[in-house]
Amino acid sequence: MKILCVSDTVVTQMENAAHLRRRYHDVDLIVSCGDMPAVYLEFITSVLNVPLFYVRGNHDTGYSERPPGGENLHRRVLEYQGLTFAGLEGSIRYNNSPVQYTDAEMWWYVVKMGLPLRLRRAQKGYGVDILVTHNPAKGIHDLPDRPHQGFSALLKFMEWYRPRYMIHGHVHTYDNRVITETQYLDTCVMNINPVTLLEVEPVQAEAESANA
Repeated sequence: MKILCVSDTVVTQMENAAHLRRRYHDVDLIVSCGDMPAVYLEFITSVLNVPLFYVRGNHDTGYSERPPGGENLHRRVLEYQGLTFAGLEGSIRYNNSPVQYTDAEMWWYVVKMGLPLRLRRAQKGYGVDILVTHNPAKGIHDLPDRPHQGFSALLKFMEWYRPRYMIHGHVHTYDNRVITETQYLDTCVMNINPVTLLEVEPVQAEAESANA
């Protein structure tokens, strides 16, 4: 599956229908890691005519009145074309915005998502294919300033449920020296900001392809 991942930064080229059709005509899904205008996401999905999965970023307070068309992944597990997706929205709390959480609150969300993910990990070796977040995990792609500190709860998510991928935004990547991909336990952690094309196949399909 080809997944077009976006977050944080409106890219002018992505507002051009001809560019989208030429560059991303074969994508199967769009995933937003947050801090994206609803109209921007709706334009991309309408041009490419594929579903949208998203989590809110800490600046996406307007989604309460006008959410983008698509599936909000926050605290949910959804399956699409053989892949499973889980989501956790928001950033670490640094002011009174409603889409911010303490690490303790995020720990509680991680615990509450446990039953189906633990069962799936017991059956398949991993709890979910792709964890979609806005904030990074503590010590992985985060920054020392309070607004960009990572959640330690996301480290526990990866320890307990072993997602194949964790994708996030929130931390800008203007400097090409910034590390955007890190392996943590069984999980490939990726900062997808502002645009990343991710290709992931279901594990069963990978096994069948290897045996062909």
